[in-house]
Amino acid sequence: MTQDYDTLHTILTARHSCRAFLPDPLPDALITRIVTAARRAPSWCNAQPWQLEITRGDSTNNLRAALTEAATAGTLPQPDLQWPGKYLGVYADRRRACGFQLYDAVGVEKSDHVGRQAQMLRNYAFFDAPHVAILHAPAELGPHGVMDCGGFITAFMLAATACGVGTIAQAAVAAYAPLLHDRLDIPQERTILCAISLGYPDTDDPANGFRTDRAEPADIIRWHD
Repeated sequence: MTQDYDTLHTILTARHSCRAFLPDPLPDALITRIVTAARRAPSWCNAQPWQLEITRGDSTNNLRAALTEAATAGTLPQPDLQWPGKYLGVYADRRRACGFQLYDAVGVEKSDHVGRQAQMLRNYAFFDAPHVAILHAPAELGPHGVMDCGGFITAFMLAATACGVGTIAQAAVAAYAPLLHDRLDIPQERTILCAISLGYPDTDDPANGFRTDRAEPADIIRWHD
C-alpha cells in the first residue's frame, strides 16, 4: 500500500504544465495507452461524457496556424464554457505568481508587454507540440459533465506523465470554440472545455525549468468533530 502511494505521489509531483515540446510525433499506440488509463476516471452515474479530438501531422499544423491567425487578428474569444469572472484573494496571488515564474524563466521582464504578448501567443501554437487534444462533453449534462471531465483531464495528464509524455491543459485554445467546432467538425450540442497539448517535453527549454508551489494540507482541510 505504501509503495502504491509512493508511486502515485512521484507521478503527481513529476507532472507539470509543459510549455515547450520536441517536434517528434507520438506513436498512436502510446496515445491510446494514455487514454486507456484515463478512461478509468470516475464520472457521475458512469456517464463518461468525455470525448477527444486528437490531431496529428498537418492537422496539428493547420489548426495552430488558424488559431494563431485568429488570436493575432484580435478575434474576440467565444468560449463554450464561460470563463471565471475574476480571481480574488489567494487565487489571484497564485495565478500571478505562476505568470511571473514563467516570465522569469523565459527572460521576459514584467514591464515587457510585447514579450508577454508573444509568450501568450505560444498557447495557440500549442507550444510546438506535435499533437493537441480537444476535449468536449454533452452540453445537456451541464456542470456535472464538466466536473466529470475535470477528473478525466487529471487522469489523462497523470497517465501521460507515467509514459514520459508532457502535457498542458489550455483554456486559451478553447476560447475560439467556433473555430474548433468548424475545423474539427464538433457538433454544436457538444461543449468544448479545453485543449491538452501533448508530446515529448523539451527538457532543455527554460519554459520547462520552473515548478509552481502547492497549498499545504492545513490550508485545504477543515476538520469537523
